[in-house]
Amino acid sequence: MQRCWSLRSFAATACLLVASLLVALTGAHAQDGMRQFPPAVKRGVMTVIAPPQIMINGSAMRLSPGVRIRGPNNLLVMSAALVGRPYAVNYLVEPQGLVREVWILSQAEVDALPKGWDTVINFQFASDADKPKVDDGKTPFNQLPKFPKQ
Repeated sequence: MQRCWSLRSFAATACLLVASLLVALTGAHAQDGMRQFPPAVKRGVMTVIAPPQIMINGSAMRLSPGVRIRGPNNLLVMSAALVGRPYAVNYLVEPQGLVREVWILSQAEVDALPKGWDTVINFQFASDADKPKVDDGKTPFNQLPKFPKQ
C-alpha cells in the first residue's frame, strides 16, 4: 500500500484541480454578459395580477401552464412571487395567445435596444430634403438654421 504521494499522482491531481477551476470561472463569467433572446421576442411591462392572470402593457393576458419566467440572473422565478409589482420583460406568446416564456430584464438589458429593433433608413424621400436643418453638434456655425428677425 502506497502511503506517500508520488510525483505522477500529484501532477494528475494538480491538473484536475486547475481544469475544474477553469470550468467554474468560465461558467461564472458567462452569466455576466447580455442574454440572447429569440428573434420573435416582444418587450413590455408585466404585472402579475393573480397567477395565471397578468397585464402586459395594459392588456390582460394569461400565462400558459408550462410558463418559464426567468429573473435577471437567468434563474427560474415563480409567478406568485411577482404579484403586484411591474417588471420590464421580454416575452413570447403561443399561437393560442398564452404567454409561454418571460425574461425579467436587468437595467443593462432595458437600456440596450434589442437587435433588429433600431430603425435604419437607407433611402431618402424628396420630402425629407425640405425639412429644416437641425444642430446635431457637428454642424458648422455658418450652416446652422437662421431664425427670422421679429
